[in-house]
Amino acid sequence: MPMPDATSLAARIASGEVGALESLETSIARGEAANPALNALCNPAHEQAREEARDIDKLLVAARRDPLALQKLRRERPFLGVPSLLKDHRTPARGIPSSMGSRMFRNIDWPADSEIVTRYKRAGIVFFGRTTVPEMGLSPSTEAVVYGGPTHNPWSLAHSAGGSSGGAGAALAAGIVSIAHGSDGAGSIRIPASNCGLFGLKPSRGLMPTAPDGESGGGLNTQHMLTLSVRDSALALDLTAGSDAGSSYAAPGAPLNYIAHVRAAVLAAQSGMKGWRPLRIACSWKTLDGLAVHTEVEQAVRDAARLLESMGHTVVEAAPALSTLETLEPILKIFSASVALAVERVEKQRGKPVSLDDLEPATFSAVMLGRGMTAAQYVEAMGKLNELTRKTARFMHGDGTEGGYDLTLTPVLATPAIELGRIPMSHPDFMQYRTAPDGVVAYSPFTPLANATGQPSASVPFAMTAAGLPVGVQLTGRFGEDWRVLEVAAQIEHARPWALSAPGYSPAARAIPA
Repeated sequence: MPMPDATSLAARIASGEVGALESLETSIARGEAANPALNALCNPAHEQAREEARDIDKLLVAARRDPLALQKLRRERPFLGVPSLLKDHRTPARGIPSSMGSRMFRNIDWPADSEIVTRYKRAGIVFFGRTTVPEMGLSPSTEAVVYGGPTHNPWSLAHSAGGSSGGAGAALAAGIVSIAHGSDGAGSIRIPASNCGLFGLKPSRGLMPTAPDGESGGGLNTQHMLTLSVRDSALALDLTAGSDAGSSYAAPGAPLNYIAHVRAAVLAAQSGMKGWRPLRIACSWKTLDGLAVHTEVEQAVRDAARLLESMGHTVVEAAPALSTLETLEPILKIFSASVALAVERVEKQRGKPVSLDDLEPATFSAVMLGRGMTAAQYVEAMGKLNELTRKTARFMHGDGTEGGYDLTLTPVLATPAIELGRIPMSHPDFMQYRTAPDGVVAYSPFTPLANATGQPSASVPFAMTAAGLPVGVQLTGRFGEDWRVLEVAAQIEHARPWALSAPGYSPAARAIPA
């Protein structure tokens, strides 16, 4: 039986059809059955999770005696009892250590929950472990040495689940959980979402809380959930969005009622889009450099464009006048500086320098690159991001003579999921690893721009290749207009339901006992 989305599972738990502990035990059992093949789970915290689930079951038993009390509880904690997993990156969580995918950072213990984990728990989510990542999140394929091998895609074990939230994508697509935490610094939610047939939204910069650490990677990185449905993503955003006290910056305006936007968009789709304002959407199935993508990826974007046109939207073939490397190079410099700082802190604690015994070669190279940068070079890289943001904003909003665009539609990746071993982090030069013509950039040229500009961007499940691999399309909105990305994604979901070609129906999930 496929895993229901988190909203459906929470309703079943609230009604008493299943218990919170029972749901947790199902997820733990599914994880234990699937993980030998997938290598997607790490750092279990089962006993802590069981205690939380037992407390939730007691709370629900008492609440069910009073329908009004139960309604109030469901309103305040809409994911009550839903089991989930945290990405093995930073994201402090008491009792759930993390390693950042690295031998050097193995089993960091956290004394308290981060603000986003506090908000997830307040919503009722029960975390019982973590999911695998590439070392320090530096690759779009999860193949970290520390886990003893790569993380496999449930649709095809020879292929990558993506990265850096690769373990989250694999766990969700395999039906282990119904919602999984991720983060996105250059596509790290959207890439596994595309590879694994999931919905994955990267929120606008400043929309999500950042405590206790503050901004991550120069503001490039943000956190959210990978989900089975658009409504789960919208509801999770409602429950966690909003900058926390002391944040460096915040997305414009107060957090919106995202789930209401999704419901309204679906109602409009059901009525033939009556009364719904048509949007102007820029579409491209080529890279910013004008290079072609895999034919099945291009076909997915063309089909999505036709679908949006059939809804009444205007789709124009257009893209901002930028190059891929212009977008990527400042991001990689900022990443390198951030990685160098993290490694330096550990070196000071243990009193010895880092070596290739601690880090994979590409990561070690990133550390050296970060250490070799001057302060002026770092500020210059941040300035390049500001230039990209201004140029892209002019493209999206128009120049006064042309109306600009509400959204862009592009591929998520230039190809379907790559085979494992195609871009290993054994490469000795980090910049070449990411930017050489046969490197990461040939696979993932589309996702980094939204991180550079802070725009909301989502991977929407849309197609399957002839080989049986999922392909997502990418919707990117104007800064702060996350609601619009969710609305159009919900309309695509309504028109092209992906339940039979997405999570819970993957080959790995069908092999897991219900």
